[in-house]
Amino acid sequence: MSYRSLLVHLDQTPQCSERSRQAIALAQRMQCHLVGLAPTGLLNFPAVPEASGALAEFNSMAWEMLQEQAGQAAERFRAGCAVAGMRSCEVIVDAADTASSLVRHAHCSDLLLMSQPDPDKPGHSQARAVLEQVLLHSARPTLLLPYAASFHTLGQRALVAWDDSREAARALNDALPLLRQAQSVQLLSWREGLEDEDLRPRLAALQQWLAWQGVAAEAREERSEIGVAEALLSRAADQDADLIVMGAYGHSRWTELVLGGATRGLLDAMTVPVLMSH
Repeated sequence: MSYRSLLVHLDQTPQCSERSRQAIALAQRMQCHLVGLAPTGLLNFPAVPEASGALAEFNSMAWEMLQEQAGQAAERFRAGCAVAGMRSCEVIVDAADTASSLVRHAHCSDLLLMSQPDPDKPGHSQARAVLEQVLLHSARPTLLLPYAASFHTLGQRALVAWDDSREAARALNDALPLLRQAQSVQLLSWREGLEDEDLRPRLAALQQWLAWQGVAAEAREERSEIGVAEALLSRAADQDADLIVMGAYGHSRWTELVLGGATRGLLDAMTVPVLMSH
């Protein structure tokens, strides 16, 4: 099993350059096809009948700007692929809602690359909403890069967060192409209370399954008085990890599906690339 097609999100943010560089490097490493996707996004202005004429003109100008920005992102990516000597790549400019476009095109790829939104930049709330919708609705795993760092390695030292859930199992399976190439893989499970289930037997079985998949992993169960996200990031710093693998957890709130607290916590404070599956 290997990734045969990667999809990378292209936009106007400063993180796009590093994200594109990492996508090109990973595609070359996996010897697979690379797709750069530049969604335009859609305009969403309230209807104001008394200003319909002026609003129509403004909408036209704003739409042209969105198309131009998507086209510029696509051209920068195309140039980067040419410089890197990519032999199998393509660029798509999609006139569509950003989250919907990413989810739809991810169906035809093995892995989607996105970035953690920078909380200090304009449009953070909208970018965060797009990311959360993609994580919750995408049928493919998403590899997220921190907004504040550049990495020379990716996936050489991996940490896998394990709680025996469906989401964790799916994320682990989705990460296998990276884990097979890793120098070290550590399975980690946390018990936050005295009555929590002992996962050591399940970790041993999982360790054996990974060995059958060609992955040599160390398994550890620990107790923690802090949250899972904080404990995972602390361990990642201790181990100098360059990849975290975990499930993206969600729950229903009224009629809306939202991310769980541990997932949100990691997205807020991530310091290394994170591969998530829901």
